[in-house]
Amino acid sequence: MSIHLEDYSDLLEDLGDHAAQVLESAWHEATRAFSPAGLERYYLEGARSLHSLGRGTELVVAFIQEAPGLAHELGEDAVAELLSAAIRMYSKTSSAVITLVISTAPIAARRLGDHFLFEGYLRLLDSLLGQAPRGVRPMLEHLDELLSHLTLGGLRRWATWGAQAHRSDLEAQIEYFGLQSPESRSVFQKERRGTLFVDVQRRINLYLRSLWGRDFFMRPTSGDFESREGYRPYIQGFTLFLPDAFDDTDELTGLDLYRAAAAHAAAHMVHTRERQEEEAPRGIRGALLELFEDARVEGLTLAAFPGLGQIWKPLHTATPEDGDAPQPLLARTARALIDADYTDPHPFVDEARAAFARESDLERAGLAAELAEALAPAFPEKGYVNPKQIAPEVVYRDDNRYIWAVGREDEEEAEVLAAHGSGQERIYVTPMEMINTLDVPSAGDDAQQIMVLATEFFRDGEDTSINAQEGKEPISLPFHYHEWDYQMQLERPHWVTLLERRPEKGDLDEIYAINEKHKPLIARLKYLIEAIQPQGVQRLRRQPEGDELDVNALVEAQIDLRMNRQPDERIYTRTLRQERDLSVLVLLDLSESTNETVRGTDTSVVQLAREATTLLSGAISRIGDPFAIHGFNSDGRHDVEYFRFKDFDAPWDDTARARLAGMKGALSTRMGAAIRHATEQLRARGSQKKLMLVITDGEPSDTDVRDPQYLRFDARRAVEEAGRNGVHSFCMSLDPNADDYVERIFGNHYMVLDRVERLPEKLPMLYAGLTTR
Repeated sequence: MSIHLEDYSDLLEDLGDHAAQVLESAWHEATRAFSPAGLERYYLEGARSLHSLGRGTELVVAFIQEAPGLAHELGEDAVAELLSAAIRMYSKTSSAVITLVISTAPIAARRLGDHFLFEGYLRLLDSLLGQAPRGVRPMLEHLDELLSHLTLGGLRRWATWGAQAHRSDLEAQIEYFGLQSPESRSVFQKERRGTLFVDVQRRINLYLRSLWGRDFFMRPTSGDFESREGYRPYIQGFTLFLPDAFDDTDELTGLDLYRAAAAHAAAHMVHTRERQEEEAPRGIRGALLELFEDARVEGLTLAAFPGLGQIWKPLHTATPEDGDAPQPLLARTARALIDADYTDPHPFVDEARAAFARESDLERAGLAAELAEALAPAFPEKGYVNPKQIAPEVVYRDDNRYIWAVGREDEEEAEVLAAHGSGQERIYVTPMEMINTLDVPSAGDDAQQIMVLATEFFRDGEDTSINAQEGKEPISLPFHYHEWDYQMQLERPHWVTLLERRPEKGDLDEIYAINEKHKPLIARLKYLIEAIQPQGVQRLRRQPEGDELDVNALVEAQIDLRMNRQPDERIYTRTLRQERDLSVLVLLDLSESTNETVRGTDTSVVQLAREATTLLSGAISRIGDPFAIHGFNSDGRHDVEYFRFKDFDAPWDDTARARLAGMKGALSTRMGAAIRHATEQLRARGSQKKLMLVITDGEPSDTDVRDPQYLRFDARRAVEEAGRNGVHSFCMSLDPNADDYVERIFGNHYMVLDRVERLPEKLPMLYAGLTTR
């Protein structure tokens, strides 16, 4: 497909002589920066859209000049984001400011170096137009200086400080955002970082290539939005994600830190090849497995490149003075495994070092898992610990998600591509259409269409994802939800990533055993079901309006007329059909704590939740109300897992029962995101009444959140949003101490169950009470 500028003569005429001349001069560069489809869809139609705003030609000229450079830096999708942002700003600011946003977009793209960070930058500008409208223009005029020294997170904190400090003083806004006031320079200096990723990316690429003779794809990550420390490095979808800035330490420069972090992550990609049996770490064994795997890949790398020890060893700073708590003890052990000169009196550190030293073959499969299994009983902490919360804080090491994702890279890559908003479309074709249409041997990530064979092997209605074909549990494309930051009183847009995962199936005999165990309760529920079931048709007599005449009332009215009395005009009957127009979604908290046994029993919380949900499902199915059973857990904001055990349109059959039998607890409780996703499911229902019944055994929490109030306020915000969308939320808490926080989240729509073992009995009764009001 080829596009010629002369094909758009009408557009050239509309733009006027000056803009048309600029477009002709920029055409060659645009054809190199855009794909044929993007050239038409984003560049030419984008210019036409901006022209239709009626804000003059300067805005259109700026876009024509700068869009090719932006597309060259970050891809044509970034141009689409810029267009959307410009149109959103249309009613908030002047044409001159929007023109400046477009003119400086290539500067932001070049300094940020990542599509996601550029999106965050545009959202920051949009937010500032509402908080400090006079400050946006001077900030854009100094953008190159700002982004030369600040990360996106630093820029956001600097801008937010100025917006809050000078919310009502327009002149002060101009001075602050123009870097003219003392406080502006002071905050700017406070937020300055030592070495920015964008300044050293090329050098790090060459450094890794010189070590391993291959290229590694790297991108910055801006965890800096939350803290000045930024995110830990991580590996996802064959990509190394490194913090967007590193400060110098006493012994090493920021460039050295980048080399250390990149080399360690690359060592994982080179030497970590085996897939773990589990998908996420569990308890102290998971923490030790990560520790020994880090030591294993570093041992193999140091054998080939001993000089790396000069930048790795100084970053291990744990000492016996740090104490014997799980986190410092693991940090001391990590140091002992890499530094032979380090001495530590703790017996566990000595035992771990000796066990690792006895291994002569670091390439042996399953080595880290075997060492973790052998040493876990010797670790001083005997209770359950979350590996994410006790992980050693070694600045250059990644968060080890790659260890648990090896063999699942196709899933991770699918998440990254979907989050990029690639816009790819799947088209199903026959084998002959595939052969006749294919004109290139391979397609890149920017392909606009993906052809999928529609044969008898991929029938309609079946899961045709790559994961399903390979026998892996499929995951959905990611859903992105905002999150409420109570301290800044702002929503963090697209902050949380939620993935729907197919629940594993369990043993149906467990469900049959539940029905056998609770036979007396089921017998009592029978009368409850009959009481709230729809009673068919009800006829109302003596109505002023209705479907038919009421014969008895009509006879009485005739008698009144003959006796010269005023007759009663209510001579009709009306027929009412008794229906329950209600949809119910039961949302189960499936965090790791639900695996704990209830005090005084040998039954876990998740087992009681399974029993209660089984009994409730049987009762609701007999009543006839549409209902769904979903569950959730989380492992940080990038991975909220959501399970659909039964959907509204699915029957309560053996498939749903088997999924419920396989229900198990894991990870943490990011409740706000799950409530928002459940709200979207209920919003799609046409029912007059919508009920979300949340069952949880604790307060909202997650591995990447330290402030206990943060997720509580976000959950309350999610409940309020559900209410505005017509969804009534009610919480049954199994935490005896829930009174301290559950009322703040759900208002007075909650119940605290002090005796958790009564959950199977109480839940159906609660449902009856909520749905008959």
